[in-house]
Amino acid sequence: MNLLRAFIQVEGVTVVAGCDVYGRKRTRFENVLNEHYEKEKKKVEIKTYERYQDLLARPDIDAVVIATPDHWHALVAIAAVEAGKDVYLEKPMTFTITEGQALVKATRKNNRVLGIGSQQRSDPNFQHAVKMVQTGQLGKIEKVNAYVGAPPTPYTLPAEDVPEDLNWDLWLGPLPGNLHYNKELNPPISLNPPKDEEFWGGWRWYKEFGGGFTTDWGAHMFDVVQWGLGMDRNGPVEAAPIGDGKEFMQFKYASGAVVTSEPFNDKLTKGVKFMGDKGWLEVSREHYLASDDSLMPAANSDKEVPYEQLIAHPQNFINAVRDHVDPVVPVEIGHSSCTVCTLGNIACDLGQTIQWDPLKEKFIGDKGGVAKAKLHYKYRRPYKL
Repeated sequence: MNLLRAFIQVEGVTVVAGCDVYGRKRTRFENVLNEHYEKEKKKVEIKTYERYQDLLARPDIDAVVIATPDHWHALVAIAAVEAGKDVYLEKPMTFTITEGQALVKATRKNNRVLGIGSQQRSDPNFQHAVKMVQTGQLGKIEKVNAYVGAPPTPYTLPAEDVPEDLNWDLWLGPLPGNLHYNKELNPPISLNPPKDEEFWGGWRWYKEFGGGFTTDWGAHMFDVVQWGLGMDRNGPVEAAPIGDGKEFMQFKYASGAVVTSEPFNDKLTKGVKFMGDKGWLEVSREHYLASDDSLMPAANSDKEVPYEQLIAHPQNFINAVRDHVDPVVPVEIGHSSCTVCTLGNIACDLGQTIQWDPLKEKFIGDKGGVAKAKLHYKYRRPYKL
């Protein structure tokens, strides 16, 4: 809904179709758009589908927005670029590293525009913070705290009855068919009276379905770290798990910079603190602090708008579609940032520090192939498109 309300504000964009495996969400989507276009005095025929293949088959659709749970990202996005559509894909880009590699290849092979929903790249405060880091205003970066939260935990919620208009098997898709439904995974809504979800879809907190806070917020904050350190299309050379005396994940870069997932204030603000030998700065969606006033940004007037409905990032994507150029977060950058998150979870799953070659995208010294097996994640099942 936030993405819908953002994109319909972009001049020249007409939303004509939607897809969801939950019938009530399809109806809500139609109702919101019909009301919007009625107010705009525009005649737009809105159609919704249960299967994404039916939407992708329409020749009149130029681009799609994918906001499914993470385990569907790669399959839907690859199908979309193969169907000739440009894609705005929510973060984290994919559920596994190998899926990310496949999506990069498919996007370039089909010559499509693919942008990732890492909207902090379009935020003036984050842009200013990265500029301060990259222009050497903090000196040599020695440590970065990027607080994102905890890794995923095993799925332990009790089984509940599936809502009659939710296609649960299609919701699961490539996940094992024996995973049972609980309302926290796909929160119910009501249409009469209209009532949206009461809580965020909890599938992301369980390792069978998602990557926990590591990928949910890591796809934002580790992304800012990668950006600031000049490591886009690159990454850390080592990932250490929580444990062995470490309370937080730790990543080491070839430059010597050390990144940890620890908080930098008592409020547990999800954000990033860059620390150099000349100064430091903190940046999040709610605040900006620095060791010196010269590092502070100009006032940001957009802060009154709900963060998820700011249109700068959707506007950038639409501009890229029109000009057929890469958006601010193209597929390769989405993949490298997502890989950092997944490496952290793999290290925690294995309970050991792992060595990584970020350019070859291969583990180093893993003779047993244990970490490599984790690339594929054990929770997948073959799924026919």
